[in-house]
Amino acid sequence: MTDADTSRETRDAVADVLVRYATGIDSRDWALFRTCFTDDCDVDYGEIGHWHGRDEVTTWMAETHEPIGPTLHRISNITVRQDGDRVTARSYVHAILVLSDRSAIHAYGRYDDVLVGPDAPTIARRRFTTVTTELHAPTA
Repeated sequence: MTDADTSRETRDAVADVLVRYATGIDSRDWALFRTCFTDDCDVDYGEIGHWHGRDEVTTWMAETHEPIGPTLHRISNITVRQDGDRVTARSYVHAILVLSDRSAIHAYGRYDDVLVGPDAPTIARRRFTTVTTELHAPTA
């Protein structure tokens, strides 16, 4: 199946999960963030870390984002493929993390996700691949 063969409802539901993920981090709404993952999810961010279960990934995200300044996670180029009960998605991310000295890290990469659940899909497996990162000097 191709993205064109996947129902609009499925594509919208997957996009909703990805936007909730970004919004949960940026608003520090960890209850919202948790709704994006299954209890037993497998989340692999390569060199950054690897977590098993929604509690582990939520704890790590909270511990790394609470001490820093504002963040902006932009998700784009979402493609969704459905094959029976299996839904896979690929999306691009541009994350901006403002540090305490007002410098900023821009991280670019992609998410490859496997989602489960017919009506409200959640991420069961995620692989983040870093494309590049940039450090920007502090702003005034």
